[in-house]
Amino acid sequence: MDINGARVLVAGATGVLGGALTSELTARGARTALAGRDPDRLARAAQPHPEAPTVLFDAYSPESCVRAVHEAAAALGGLDAVVTAFGAVAFGRAEELADGVAEHLMAVNFLAPAAFLRAGLGIMERGSVISAFTGVVADRPQAGMADYSASKAALSAWLSAARREARAAGIRVLDIRPGHLETGFADRPVAGTAPPLSAGGDPRQVVRAVADAMSTDAELVRTAPNGMPVVERRAG
Repeated sequence: MDINGARVLVAGATGVLGGALTSELTARGARTALAGRDPDRLARAAQPHPEAPTVLFDAYSPESCVRAVHEAAAALGGLDAVVTAFGAVAFGRAEELADGVAEHLMAVNFLAPAAFLRAGLGIMERGSVISAFTGVVADRPQAGMADYSASKAALSAWLSAARREARAAGIRVLDIRPGHLETGFADRPVAGTAPPLSAGGDPRQVVRAVADAMSTDAELVRTAPNGMPVVERRAG
């Protein structure tokens, strides 16, 4: 996919990763649409991108996620890529985490992104891309984060299955699995307290790698042992 001129919906554009990705794609010539749940934050995120349409969604309402995709497609005259860059985290031992928190994590980290991407698959054409930030926990579940790890692993598994289906239609599926990044995400858990964490990676390096991956035939972005993002052609 040629990023220059591509029509890209960034769901979660009000966050650190989503905002950085929006800026990176725009700098490469993409026409972006920004999706977020908070009207005020969405308006602030859109200020550097005055020509970009904005759409609201509620992660607890898959119908609103589908509607956001169709509204963005209408505003841009179609979509060449949909990227989900939002989520929620919680910390605590598996037996201690409340069932309501576990349900929240699954809704925000799996069901809502899948609704965005499913809607994208339904309207996009050959050469398009769907992509989601899953994270290293999708590969290596962490103690004290069982339900968070499970929700991200569920999304990664969905991407793997959808990839096999989408290949015949010429649509690529990109899984983004970075390690810990300096986004402040761990400081805003819906439950529990983050354990001591080492310094995270640079989000700007990751979004550059994501943009590179979107413009090639890559299926995976991951973090190497040296902390640098790696783009891989096959997800495995």
